Amino acid sequence: MAANATIHKAYINIANMDKNYYEEHNLTLAQHPSENDLRLIIRLVSFVLNATDTLMFCKGISADDEPTLWQKSLGGDIEMWIDLGQPDEKRIKKACGRSDKVIIYTFKENVSSTWFNQIKNSLNRFNNLQIIYLNINGNIEELCKRSMNIQCNISDNELTLIDENNSVVITQEIYKEYS
Repeated sequence: MAANATIHKAYINIANMDKNYYEEHNLTLAQHPSENDLRLIIRLVSFVLNATDTLMFCKGISADDEPTLWQKSLGGDIEMWIDLGQPDEKRIKKACGRSDKVIIYTFKENVSSTWFNQIKNSLNRFNNLQIIYLNINGNIEELCKRSMNIQCNISDNELTLIDENNSVVITQEIYKEYS
């Protein structure tokens, strides 16, 4: 964890009807001083959308050689690499070479589509890459607290996050699908 990081505890209850995954997770997230509340919650959303018992948060912002989240095999091979934002082509190439499956979640309106349109032709060679734009309906930053208790419901690729005061709906727009 980074020095001066803010520690957040998240109890999440996931009901993913699309994947028949129903579990509760107690998570600890370290918020880097340069990380805003939106990015922290998007990290949590990325976990929820891909949740397994072996999916783990990485060092993220404070480490260039690790993704935001990853899932490794018992032998240490990277099975899934999850990044956020708009990584450059060099980082995407590195991720696709190191992992069986790579997912990039982009979430900034207008910036995401501009970034993707500039880079999409160079991404066709990566068969193990998926890029997803998260369309957020609601004030997602209001979910960010030092202690969070969130119900997460997924159905028809729509994620609803509910805490005691807020409800946020996130739909996924596939920019690039695995080939």
